[in-house]
Amino acid sequence: MPATTAPRPAPERLDPAVLRLAGILVLGALAALLDSTIVSIAIDTLGRELHATTATVQWVSTIYLLTLATVVPVSGWAVERFGARRVWLGALLLFLAGSALCGLAWSIGSLIVFRVVQGIGGGLLLPVMQILVMRASGGRNLGRLMALITLPVVVVPILGPVLGGLIVGHLSWRWIFYVNLPICLVALVLARRGVPKDEPGPAPRIDVLGLLLLSPGLAALVYGLSEDGLARVVALPVGAVLVGAFVVHALRSTAPLVDVRLFCDRAFAVSSALMFLNGLTLFGGMFLLPLYYQQSRGESVIAAGLLLAPQGLGSLLARVTGPLTDRVGPRPVVLGGMLLTALGTLPFAFQHPVSALLPAALVVRGLGMGAANMAVTVSAYEGLDRRRIPDASTTIRVLQQLGGSFGTAVLAALLTHGTGAPAFSHTFAWTTVFTVVACVVGLCLPVRVASAEPSL
Repeated sequence: MPATTAPRPAPERLDPAVLRLAGILVLGALAALLDSTIVSIAIDTLGRELHATTATVQWVSTIYLLTLATVVPVSGWAVERFGARRVWLGALLLFLAGSALCGLAWSIGSLIVFRVVQGIGGGLLLPVMQILVMRASGGRNLGRLMALITLPVVVVPILGPVLGGLIVGHLSWRWIFYVNLPICLVALVLARRGVPKDEPGPAPRIDVLGLLLLSPGLAALVYGLSEDGLARVVALPVGAVLVGAFVVHALRSTAPLVDVRLFCDRAFAVSSALMFLNGLTLFGGMFLLPLYYQQSRGESVIAAGLLLAPQGLGSLLARVTGPLTDRVGPRPVVLGGMLLTALGTLPFAFQHPVSALLPAALVVRGLGMGAANMAVTVSAYEGLDRRRIPDASTTIRVLQQLGGSFGTAVLAALLTHGTGAPAFSHTFAWTTVFTVVACVVGLCLPVRVASAEPSL
């Protein structure tokens, strides 16, 4: 008798209560996710209306990303100290207050300061959302739940630039921040009713010294990269010393803000470098591309938003590369994604590119970045002890935000040193070079890392 194959069990249904909670949390996180893409399309308008140079106005994006990177490592401590529900509500309130203050800003300096308030709230929202969903699900159906709560990450790059262009084109730049208010208010009302109460646990120890060393050190490095003259001469060494002191402190500490010992693992170290470079390409491009369409090609802000939508479409198409990564391993997908990103960026490096080629190039660029980002995330966790995954997740998220802040500062500095179309061509050429460097780094990834058994 031929052997019969037992039918596969039907997948377990998702708990409706968990689905309702996930929907409430996604709504709250949506404002923070939309904010980055909407603000990027308004950078040119902000510079003109607030009388700021490109080197100054880039801090609207850079300081937000730096704040996100600083806040993410303390999110776990905040949840244990105050409870996940309280931190979620507090983060929404902070993001709402920061958005209102940004809309009321009277100068570029005040706007940059208020973006810090926004960044503190936004930096807490995504990690706390993941904690709440994981707790509510009890560890079941995490794959499908994560696919659900990360869906806005795929949709926002398509809708964000278009929405931002429509808002700035028909209303005022202030409404790119005011649009967050109704979303946050509805999310607050729903969260008060739908997010379960939890009691704070024993207050864990927070690495205060690490925070005091790392945050100003990174800010000083980014400031030095974006400025010239004495500011650069002073800021870069100060930043390097502070970050170096943090590394020494983290190696000695039993509970550092960021566990630098993770970098002893080859796959994680290479993946971290790639995540930093991918953040540079992603967020640097979000800053540069809208300026290119508006300043170099003379497009309106509405047209610029529509012209950026193909990159989001490419990111959506990248979702199909997930199974490919499982079959062939992260390394080929990372290398292929980085090469596609370089190929999609290259036409912008020409002074007079064929206009019809640019939308297709953006689809290729979005596809490459999306595929590389997902594969790099997989490679970072392969072979790690399960107990180290929370620290690894925090470190990866911090490095991507840092890459974005460094990338925005560096590209703004390169753009400032040129004039007109040649300046954009030169800057995009450097962006392509950074992506090629990422390809070289990607060659250092292990071909396939065997999964480590968790230590008991």
